[in-house]
Amino acid sequence: MSKNNYNKKTPWLTITIIVVVVLGLGYWIVKSSPNGANQTAATDNMHGSPGAPNTAQLNALVDKALPDIQLTDKDGKTFTNADLKGKYTVLFFNEGLMCYPACWNQMASFGSDQRFNSDQIQAISVVTDSARDWQMAIAKMPELAKATTMFDSGANASRQLGMLTTNSSMHRGSLPGHTYVVVDKDGVVKYVFDDPNMAIANDMLYNKIQELSKQ
Repeated sequence: MSKNNYNKKTPWLTITIIVVVVLGLGYWIVKSSPNGANQTAATDNMHGSPGAPNTAQLNALVDKALPDIQLTDKDGKTFTNADLKGKYTVLFFNEGLMCYPACWNQMASFGSDQRFNSDQIQAISVVTDSARDWQMAIAKMPELAKATTMFDSGANASRQLGMLTTNSSMHRGSLPGHTYVVVDKDGVVKYVFDDPNMAIANDMLYNKIQELSKQ
């Protein structure tokens, strides 16, 4: 390269470097300012970024009658609160198809655990998928067929109970996460447990129900 050509290109290179530095500095200033933080938060919210978890809302369910909800089974039959009475019921709100294998393992575990399929205790897994789509899960994990699964159309029941904004929800605002609601024989919520670790909770839940039944 000749000296003249080098001198002609040098100013443009210098200008490019200056522009990059200025833009980077400007972005840093905006991000660091209070208004910049607010703008970033607003942008995050538009993209579905989760807000604060609703621990208080979940706790407020305890010792009150389960709010009126409707769920459907695989045949489209509608179940209401009245159908849940007479047994201790564990409602397991979870992400369904999107939550393999953690939620699936819990559901399958309920289906094979006689403690949760007796005349005293029942476990009902609640997903927002359709019954037809859920057949894909059963085809992949046949053990799921033993589990009592109900479908929450439009996530209406999940939304009503605050299951869409829990700590465990990975798609907060759209899908439940991994939350258990224990309802007594009279339809009163006695215990709520949200588990971001998504562990199998059969023993803990059974022991809790035994404890509650003695009160």
